Amino acid sequence: MISAYIKSIRGSDPDASVYWLVRLLDAGEDPLYVLRRLFVHAAEDIGLENPDAIRVIAACKEGFEMVGRPEGDLLLTLATLYLATSPKSNRVLRALGRAREVVSKTGNLEVPLHLRDSHYSGAKKLGRGKGYIYPYGKNKGVKQQYLPDEIKDEKIYEE
Repeated sequence: MISAYIKSIRGSDPDASVYWLVRLLDAGEDPLYVLRRLFVHAAEDIGLENPDAIRVIAACKEGFEMVGRPEGDLLLTLATLYLATSPKSNRVLRALGRAREVVSKTGNLEVPLHLRDSHYSGAKKLGRGKGYIYPYGKNKGVKQQYLPDEIKDEKIYEE
């Protein structure tokens, strides 16, 4: 049933989502397990389309732990409906998968010298931090190389 529940949320069906929630709870599923799944869903299937979803789930979990059942079921329902009616995006999941793929393929590449810590005695002599452009005060960051040379053109995050 947990699969039907999550897929109903992913499919933006609030009716089915709440139905499966009640079925899970009536079957004796641990509400904290349901909340853990909602955290994962908020990151995996909603992500950057609604980053507040994580905070809403955290608040509902905190409230649920405070009041318990049966009143806490209202918080589970709130969390469920919030996610079911939120816009969806799996860009976070895809970026993590792509980064893991690149790391698996390329191994432990060296950190570029300009990105290495230069806040200690002797760091400058080693070339650490040389050429690094501090991005604050610049709109939308600074165009400089942040990936190792071997993968400098890899695209990990797709908008």
